Amino acid sequence: MRLTTAFVFLGLGFTVEGIVGLGSSIPWLPPVTATLVVFGLGLETLGYFFLAFSHAIDVMLSKRLVLAVMIFPVLTVSGTTLNDLLSILSFYFVLYGVVETLYSYKATRKPDTMLIAGGLSLMASGIFTQWLSIVYVSVNLLPLIEILLKEMGLMLLFVPVLSYVFGRERQIGPI
Repeated sequence: MRLTTAFVFLGLGFTVEGIVGLGSSIPWLPPVTATLVVFGLGLETLGYFFLAFSHAIDVMLSKRLVLAVMIFPVLTVSGTTLNDLLSILSFYFVLYGVVETLYSYKATRKPDTMLIAGGLSLMASGIFTQWLSIVYVSVNLLPLIEILLKEMGLMLLFVPVLSYVFGRERQIGPI
């Protein structure tokens, strides 16, 4: 249920960002673009939080290790907008998930765990590319690279889910 919630929030956040990207073709959208960007980033941050939270719960339940200490990045008060804060939190939650997943792979050596770590790494790279696109405004290719990295990360995260679902059906047998 936690993972479903995470992916619903991530999907909604990506959808809102896609709608904002189409802003020039939708007449009523430009006045509310800033609100939609904050809303989309908020949904993504919630999705990443639920991914990190789900992994933390799994680690606690398996008693393999004590939860790592979460140190939130220090933010300067001047110049920090809500968008920046949400992006930083999203990036932090994804990096936390990558580190915990790699630690889990070290303990279990399951290939699906490495796919999850790769997917989360691609999503973190997408968020980092989003930051680069803010700094390097003249590079028009960065938003496309951001979207591709995030989508490839989501696809990699979905591969273990599909293998579990189809593996489960084979164990049960045909109806």
